[in-house]
Amino acid sequence: MVLFTKMTNSEEQTYWTQRYKEERTGWDIGAPSAPLKTYIDQLEDKNISILLPGAGNAYEAEYLFELGFKNTYVMDISEFPLKQFQKRNPEVDASRLLHENFFDHQKQYDLILEQTFFCSFVPLDENRNAYAKQMANLLKKNGKLVGLWFDIPLTGDLEKRPFGGNKELYLKYLSPFLKVKIFEQCYNSIPPRMGSELFGIFHKK
Repeated sequence: MVLFTKMTNSEEQTYWTQRYKEERTGWDIGAPSAPLKTYIDQLEDKNISILLPGAGNAYEAEYLFELGFKNTYVMDISEFPLKQFQKRNPEVDASRLLHENFFDHQKQYDLILEQTFFCSFVPLDENRNAYAKQMANLLKKNGKLVGLWFDIPLTGDLEKRPFGGNKELYLKYLSPFLKVKIFEQCYNSIPPRMGSELFGIFHKK
């Protein structure tokens, strides 16, 4: 049995920076994921405020900016992917790039897009409960959390992040804070991930 321990803010920042620098980013598909792109294509109000926490290379954010969703914010605990994003998208205002710890952030949003961010945390009850509570805190009234969660066995290896889970496990943490609208297997995952992603839409309670 693996015993996980909580990482400090500094340890998390160092860990993720190193992985980005070494390009150990097997989760990165190099483009907006099909399920989130499909959802974004249905959005009509380009004035809504949108947050992408733990965004990494943030291809979904690039797509949002291209479509005219200017009130979009990209957050990561590591400054490295944010700088890479700025290089690729010099026209994006630097104030939209947030080098912060998700748990310290306080602004509220109409929409939060989750790209397997939950699965990046050391899988402790403390971390997962804090994630769900903070997601609710960061949503405005009637705000939505929309995104992808890996439907794969929970790995016991810190170097094999993202960590997995299943629908029942995720709902255990999310349901106390968020109302479920949709939470099902993705029908439009990329072929390598077909059958291993859950797509969810949650409303603030």
